[in-house]
Amino acid sequence: MHEAFKARRILLASLVGTAVEFYDFYIYATAASLVFGPLFFPVSSPSAQLLAAYASFGLAFLARPLGAAVFGHFGDRVGRKSTLVASLLLMGGSTTAIAFLPTYISVGWIAPALLCLLRFGQGFGLGGEWGGAALLAVENAPPGWRGRFGMVPQLGAPVGFLMANGFFLGLDRWLTQAQFMAWGWRIPFLASALLVAVGLWVRLKLTETPAFKAVVARGMPESAPFGVMLRQHLGKTVTATFAVVACFALYYIATAFALGYGTVTLGYSRTGFLQIQLAAILFMAVGIIVAGILSDRFTPRGVLIGGCVGTVGVGLLLAPLLASGSLLMVFLFLALALLAMGFVYGPLGAWLPGLFPADVRYTGASMAFNVGGVIGGALTPLAAQAMAEWGGLPPVGLYLAGAAGISLVALLLSKSQVRQPGLR
Repeated sequence: MHEAFKARRILLASLVGTAVEFYDFYIYATAASLVFGPLFFPVSSPSAQLLAAYASFGLAFLARPLGAAVFGHFGDRVGRKSTLVASLLLMGGSTTAIAFLPTYISVGWIAPALLCLLRFGQGFGLGGEWGGAALLAVENAPPGWRGRFGMVPQLGAPVGFLMANGFFLGLDRWLTQAQFMAWGWRIPFLASALLVAVGLWVRLKLTETPAFKAVVARGMPESAPFGVMLRQHLGKTVTATFAVVACFALYYIATAFALGYGTVTLGYSRTGFLQIQLAAILFMAVGIIVAGILSDRFTPRGVLIGGCVGTVGVGLLLAPLLASGSLLMVFLFLALALLAMGFVYGPLGAWLPGLFPADVRYTGASMAFNVGGVIGGALTPLAAQAMAEWGGLPPVGLYLAGAAGISLVALLLSKSQVRQPGLR
C-alpha cells in the first residue's frame, strides 16, 4: 500500500510540473496570437504585429537548450528533486511577472524588451523541467511499466492546454473585448503563481530516484555531464534531437498558428475556435494514453515511427480542412492533428531517457528534447504565418509533413532500443 501511494505521489509530481509548463507556455502562445501584437509592438499592420508577437514566442525556444544544459548539469550532479524545484520556480516566476508588464503605449520600447526578457526566463526554466519530470517518472517505473509511467508527464500537455484554453474561453465570455485587451489577458498569467505553489508543495515531499541514488552509491557523479554526453553519446543525441522535431511542429501549427490564422485571416470567431480547440485536445490525451500502453507492449521507438507516418497525412489534410469555412471541418483537422500528436509525443517520456545512462541522463534527454524544440517549434508559428501569407495554407501543410519526415528518418536511423525492465 505504501509503495502504491509513493508511486501515485511521484506520478502526480511529474504530471503537475509538465501541466504548469504547458499552461505557462500556451497562455503565452494564446496571448501572442490574440493580444501581444497590438499591446507590445509598435507596428501598424495587424499581420506584422502578429509576426512580431510570434517572434517573441520563439525566443523561449532559444533559451531552452541553455536551460537544459544548466539544469541538466545540476540534475546529473546534485539530484533530480532539487533541480526540478529550481526549474519550476524560475519558469513560474517569469510567467507570473508577465502579468505586471506595462504596454508599449505606456513605456515604449521597454515594454517589448521586458516581455522578451521574461519569455527568455520562461524558456530557461522550461529547459530543465521536462527532462526532470520524465526522469522522475521512468526512473521509478516498475518492470514492464516504463511506457505507461513515461506517458504521465506527457499528459501535462493536454492538461495544461485545457486549463489555458479554458481560461481564455471563460474570459472571452465574461469580458468585453475592451476589458480583455485592457486587463483581462493578465489574469491567466497571475493564476500561474497558484499552480506553481501546488507544484512546489508536491515536489518538496519527494525523495531522490533510485537511479540517481545508485549513481551516488557508485561514487561521485560526473563532474561535467555535458562533456561526457558530447564525447560518448553525441550520435544518439543528434538522432534523438531530430526525432523530436515532428511533435513540436505539429503542436504549434495545430494550436498557436491555427488559432491566429483562423481568427485573424480566415475570420472564424475566437469563441468558436477556442471551443473546438478545447474539445480537440481531448484527442491528444487519448493518443498519449494509447501510445504509452503500446510502448510497453511493443517499443517506444516503434510507436513514434507510426506517429510520424500519421503526421505526414495530417500535413496533407491541413489546407483543405482548415480553409474549408466550416468549424466542423476545422475540428476534424484539429482532432486528427492532436491525436497524432499523442503518438509523436507520448512515447518520448520513455524513449529519450532510455537512450542515456543515469549519470548523464538528465543532460542528454533534456538537450535532445529542447534542441529538437528549437528546430521544430521556435520559428514554426512565424514560418507558418509567413508561408500562409505568401502561398496560402498548402505550403504550411507541406512544412508539417516535412517536419514529420525529418523525425521519421531520424527514428529509422536510430538503433532499436531493447526494452528494459526499468532505468537504473
